[in-house]
Amino acid sequence: MGLNETPRSVRVHIALFGKRNAGKSSIINAITGQDIAIVSDVRGTTTDPVYKSMEILPIGPCVIIDTAGLDDEGKLGHLRKKKTMEVLNKTDISLVVIDSVLGITDYDRYIINEIKDKDMPFIVVLNKIDILKKDNDYIKNVKKEFNAPVISVSAASGEGIKKLRNEIAGILPQDEDKFKIVGDLIRPGDFVVLVIPIDKAAPKGRLILPQQQTIRDILESDAMAVVTKEYELRETLENMGKKPKLVITDSQVFLKVSADTPKDILMTSFSILFARYKGDLVELIKGVKAVKKLKDGDKVLIAEGCTHHRQSDDIGKVKIPRWIRQITGKKINFEFSSGVSFTDDIKKYALIVHCGGCMLNRSAMIYRINTAKQFNVPIVNYGILIAYVQGILDRALKPFPLAKMAWDSTEN
Repeated sequence: MGLNETPRSVRVHIALFGKRNAGKSSIINAITGQDIAIVSDVRGTTTDPVYKSMEILPIGPCVIIDTAGLDDEGKLGHLRKKKTMEVLNKTDISLVVIDSVLGITDYDRYIINEIKDKDMPFIVVLNKIDILKKDNDYIKNVKKEFNAPVISVSAASGEGIKKLRNEIAGILPQDEDKFKIVGDLIRPGDFVVLVIPIDKAAPKGRLILPQQQTIRDILESDAMAVVTKEYELRETLENMGKKPKLVITDSQVFLKVSADTPKDILMTSFSILFARYKGDLVELIKGVKAVKKLKDGDKVLIAEGCTHHRQSDDIGKVKIPRWIRQITGKKINFEFSSGVSFTDDIKKYALIVHCGGCMLNRSAMIYRINTAKQFNVPIVNYGILIAYVQGILDRALKPFPLAKMAWDSTEN
């Protein structure tokens, strides 16, 4: 990914749902002005979800997701529908495409009810109005039934597509600014020191995504980012001539950075920042207290939001299981998941340890946290766990008063 590209994880995710042959793929092509999705009269052309990162006016950077038909049949059809429903867990705005010739079906009502349960903004898109014109009373009845915006379009002729784009732009989440990585913790002119080891898992010549995004957030806040490696931190602080507002470190060098950072300087990690930015920091703090309650034979899920080449000392596969076994002294059974898959049997776990979620959008990460919460399964992320097992979580939470209060109330 180039440094000038908006990462998929911070783009608004717009997914299209509906029956086979309702015209979802055609509408994607009409919205984007490109032949992105395969279009055919054959029912069920789209099998697996298709993701495309785009820049669309007036919507801006987004990910458009095409899904399989909700009425897909057979064994494979069942698997495709399952994949379609999984997309809902990472969607910010849903477009429910209805074939206006066929009218509303139970499949359409089902997906709309699922969307409403998630309190997600959505638009009902009546397609194929060039074939069968619907009068205003029909549209009013659809609006009344679903209590949602209804846009009539023709993907074939382009009628209504501009109006649909504007409607999407009008319901974009308006609270994105409050989900800062670090910008709300600093002021213009502040110095922030970032401690970045050379990560063997990162592609040669690149910083990993959380580091890139944090630097960008600092610069957009009119503050200054000073980047150093862990072995140069002490010298960097001595030579700055001004005390930094904050030191942010990679979790894997937490102990050394804590030792080399004076106690009057706030310190935290990229992973803890992302726990707040992408998820629910207070809930993840509550989850860490489950570590000391683990028993012999308990199952712990190590979950990552992406797939990557694993090193011999991989943080998820090797280090975290070792640290948990050391701090608990128990025989724990570890299981692992990565990428878009999470788990279908969350209730069997005594604890979930999740990565920072830099490759997931906020909706996907919140879904995972809420699912764990629903089944009373504690969940914590890598950075919080690492700070806990190394005895420095109390210090790492000082920049976040609410999370610090949650930690203080569960510490004993």
